Amino acid sequence: MKKISGIIVDPVARRQFPGSLVIDQGCIVDIMAEPEAKGPFILPGLIDSHIHIESSMLTPAAFAVKAVSHGTVAVVADPHEIANVLGIPGIDFMIDSGGQVPLKFFFGAPSCVPATAFESSGAKLTAHDVAELLRRDDIAFLAEMMNFPGVIGQDPEVVAKLQAAAKMGKKVDGHAPGLHGPDLKAYLQAGISTDHESLSLEECYEKLALGMKIQLRQGSSARNLDDLHPLITSHPGQCMLCTDDLKPADLARGHINLLIQKALSLGHDLFDILQCACVNPVRHYQLGVGLLQKGDPADFIMVDDLDDMEVSATWINGEMVSAKGHALFQASQARALNHFKAAPITAEDLVVRSRGAQMKVIEVTDGQIVTGAGRYPVPANSTIVEADPQGDVLKILVQNRYKPAPPAIAFVHGFGLKQGAMASSIAHDSHNIIAVGCNDKDLTRAVTLLHECGGGISFVDGEEERRVALPIAGLMGFGSCQEMAQQYSELEHRVKENGCQLQTPFMTMAFLALPVIPSLKITDLGLFDVERFELTDLFVFNGHMPQCWEM
Repeated sequence: MKKISGIIVDPVARRQFPGSLVIDQGCIVDIMAEPEAKGPFILPGLIDSHIHIESSMLTPAAFAVKAVSHGTVAVVADPHEIANVLGIPGIDFMIDSGGQVPLKFFFGAPSCVPATAFESSGAKLTAHDVAELLRRDDIAFLAEMMNFPGVIGQDPEVVAKLQAAAKMGKKVDGHAPGLHGPDLKAYLQAGISTDHESLSLEECYEKLALGMKIQLRQGSSARNLDDLHPLITSHPGQCMLCTDDLKPADLARGHINLLIQKALSLGHDLFDILQCACVNPVRHYQLGVGLLQKGDPADFIMVDDLDDMEVSATWINGEMVSAKGHALFQASQARALNHFKAAPITAEDLVVRSRGAQMKVIEVTDGQIVTGAGRYPVPANSTIVEADPQGDVLKILVQNRYKPAPPAIAFVHGFGLKQGAMASSIAHDSHNIIAVGCNDKDLTRAVTLLHECGGGISFVDGEEERRVALPIAGLMGFGSCQEMAQQYSELEHRVKENGCQLQTPFMTMAFLALPVIPSLKITDLGLFDVERFELTDLFVFNGHMPQCWEM
């Protein structure tokens, strides 16, 4: 039996008081008010309500080593990144890795593998597969339903997945950027209860009025807390905090504790914030995570100052798992597993022959995964269309990595890269090879570097060649958070030195292959119009050319 004393911050009763927790066999068996008690503030452990662990480039076990030092005790995780590469064996890998460490992982059954029929993935999960997963005790929910057209149109496979979740009494996560009106109502009526893709307060208000839970996202690439934070005060009972995707360097700096710190700096009440960061995820997903109540698992954190939210210790199931910023456990070495059969490419494979007066261009906005659709004039009498680094219109390609196939090629505006090329086998959600570059020679070599190691990230500028190998599904490495962060940051730094203006170049690039986020994307099958939900031609022959694209 243990007795832990301090200033207890109770998120359910919304009060703080000096007292002690009495812990036995991993649970809080008594809570005593003790006016003389001093020491740190004791708060419930923090929960990320929606995350893809794979984006950290770490195994779940290695992720846990760093996350607990920031006060995270549980994550609601969608393993659809590795599922798109390896199917159910990939999901089992994530669950097995997470089971080696104290952090509480609640994995979902990926609902969209692949995300659409307009891309090639390494695996496919049918409605039968999803139903079998949902019957398992180690699968907690049905992960984000990205196929909103399938939900609204009552696609039989989609309906079967939703019905399987309802039968098992498990929650269904949503993914509904820009959805409103009758379509939104139909989406919610299908049993979908959350959304992490809202971009404006107006969009959130409509979803909230219909009973949807809003997950306020502040990740590495998509950062919406600045715009949506008023909901913490106006709708504290319907919001949760999440990161969605975190690169390793960002995880090294902090996790949900940073979102709490930011919300406090914006003037929100601590108990409203804890409602979003702790109480709501536990209640919504029915997680086995404690909230500092008698009879709960003893999951809590200690902080010396509520303003800076620097976590001095983290406890899970009554055991201290981190102290003074360091985990008190280690991650065991993971095994390598992969699916990589891409065909070699040459510079000749990347030649784009002109077929029109204008071409469609993916427009990138820093800090968003939503893209625009621009128009770029093809130089008169040009037979070959090249990248234009000075005009910030670069070539982008996606190549199927699961079987031999030529790459799909388009153009992108907003990277600012002046020299060289970058490539990655992290390309949401099917994780084919994606690359952006200023010339075909560097693009070819950047892609080839990934072929040689079975996936990773790379940068090439003439004779300079750099890469970080990711031997686990082309998504994750064997290193610790610090090791992966250093390798990733060095590569990212070189990209920025060559002119890239984006805060997270590789992560932004990865989302350009996601054909369920508006409005113009690229998959291994070609340029994709998300608004029309169909593949589209690179060239246009009529239509207005915006002033900003004049040469």
